[in-house]
Amino acid sequence: MDNKLKLYGFNNLTKSLSFNIYDICYAKSEREQRDYIAYIDEQYNSERLTNILYCVTEMIGAHVLNVSKQDYEPQGASVTFLIAEESMIPSCIEPETVVAHLDKSHVTVHTYPEFHPGTSIATFRVDIDVATCGEITPLKTLDYLIGSFDSDIITMDYRVRGFTRDIDGKKLFMDHKIASIQDYIDNATLQRYDAIDINVYQSNLFHTKMLIKDVDLQNYLFNTDVYELPPKTRLQINNNLRQEMIEIFSGSNVY
Repeated sequence: MDNKLKLYGFNNLTKSLSFNIYDICYAKSEREQRDYIAYIDEQYNSERLTNILYCVTEMIGAHVLNVSKQDYEPQGASVTFLIAEESMIPSCIEPETVVAHLDKSHVTVHTYPEFHPGTSIATFRVDIDVATCGEITPLKTLDYLIGSFDSDIITMDYRVRGFTRDIDGKKLFMDHKIASIQDYIDNATLQRYDAIDINVYQSNLFHTKMLIKDVDLQNYLFNTDVYELPPKTRLQINNNLRQEMIEIFSGSNVY
């Protein structure tokens, strides 16, 4: 993406990256489940999510115009950034009087902790959307965002809409090369996951799903030591964890 195309006038392409990250955990008792929710709310409150989005906007070279953040009861948080490719506040005008235009877009994140009522499996879901205009592309933020959360399952969608023109007037419906979202994820990260693509190239639609390969049970137990559990219980919990992951990954009720 360092080799920029020579364009005629304004780049009218809109690029949207949306993905869900799922972190799976086992919390058996109601007390453990309440403690888990409290832990997640503390770890991923709106303040921390805001700091993550500030890093994202810096990585894509955008300017933050407005920040809205909210923590929810009993759990969850949301943060929304309004961003622009260039600074939209003239030095001669007071910031509070500005109604900014044109190449602005947004970055959002929402969190949703919930429990499977039959298996005591907790699923913490994070929804992230990065929508940009012009030359800015959100794909370069993937490694950072995946690494910012404990990501067991990841589903990603990338879409480029609209068109721009080169200096000869030819319409361009894509201003950078892409065959797969996976091309923009570090190999060390990809090696930890099973990944599949479902792409519609003629419509500039790209979809990738990733499922963690190795499940170390101790990493999925909340306030419980794996050696305190009998082997049969360990096996059942491990099966429940894997079944939950497979169903979320496949998008269907397999079991």
